[in-house]
Amino acid sequence: MRTTIGTVEDLQASATRATGLTDFGEDDFTDGLGALLASFQGDERLTPLGSKRQRVFLRGALTARLFAEAAWKRHPGYAGVPVERPIFVTGLPRTGTTALHRLLTADPAHQGLELWLTEVPQPRPPRDTWADDPVFQAVQAAYERHHVEHPEFMGVHYMSADMVEECWQLLRQSMRSISFECLAHLPSYSAWLAGQDWTPAYRRHRRMLQLIGLNDPGRRWVLKNPSHLFALDALFAVYPDALVVQTHRDPRTAVASMCSLAAQATDGWSELFRGEVIGRDQLDLWGRGLEAFQAERLRHAPSRFFDVRYEDFVRDPLGTVESIYAHFALPLTDDARDAMKRLHTASGEGRGRPSHRYTLADFGLTPAQVDARFT
Repeated sequence: MRTTIGTVEDLQASATRATGLTDFGEDDFTDGLGALLASFQGDERLTPLGSKRQRVFLRGALTARLFAEAAWKRHPGYAGVPVERPIFVTGLPRTGTTALHRLLTADPAHQGLELWLTEVPQPRPPRDTWADDPVFQAVQAAYERHHVEHPEFMGVHYMSADMVEECWQLLRQSMRSISFECLAHLPSYSAWLAGQDWTPAYRRHRRMLQLIGLNDPGRRWVLKNPSHLFALDALFAVYPDALVVQTHRDPRTAVASMCSLAAQATDGWSELFRGEVIGRDQLDLWGRGLEAFQAERLRHAPSRFFDVRYEDFVRDPLGTVESIYAHFALPLTDDARDAMKRLHTASGEGRGRPSHRYTLADFGLTPAQVDARFT
């Protein structure tokens, strides 16, 4: 079994072999990929399984990049697709962002980023054709295998090819994403990323939305990603009319839950990224993210933001959504209300029902430490 992730050139060659494509576009990513690989080499202690998984993860970012470049050439009309007043849901992880995002995208007037289209970017085909699409079938089969192999992770965060997911999947094509730090101990990459301008990564992000939404130009985009906390100014530079919903929850609970998610996702990957290391890393990472967001938020008009408390959302999810629509003066139709009610009912049963147990002590943290970091 491979015991290293590989080199920049090796990973590019592997992505080319997997896709038959060679054009990675503008070289705005190999610096980040190099910083990542150096951090894996110098900071982490990956197991053979971890090396394999991280290699697959990085190669997936490169194959998605190749597919995007090819699709832009095939569909040059994407460049004229408007992205008007998109909604970005952000906040600390495990604060209700996923449930809120999925409710908002249930509105027929909205569109979200389905998981399979982040892996193989293309104009969104009609939904009734997906089941017969070999690309969709391949992506869905991979997630079904994951369900069998890691049922505990699916209880924490259920995923399938047709569900809307976080848009870090687009940012990782530029190797500017805190998703890497959520899955490994990478302090030198963290330091490198902290000094980067994310604006070019968001420009690619926008082009991806234009491509994927080519067949749905009249629908508003609703995106979700806790990592937007780290780059609000860059986001607004690229999306000057964006609307932001920030979720809030007791940091003690949010941090403990995020640590548990990281541990579940990377079980067996590292001799280092476990227990107390996960605790220290995640406390520092999300503390920095929230500090950056708060500082940058003050530079923008308050009317562009809406705050959602986790407890309020759990108590009255549909009422919370109505408040968001009212704040941003968005039309809320009866069809949208009905779709949201159906989704909310379905989310409490079957595959959507959450099952997750965790404590701060599992990761060497105390409530006092978390309180101090998030004061």
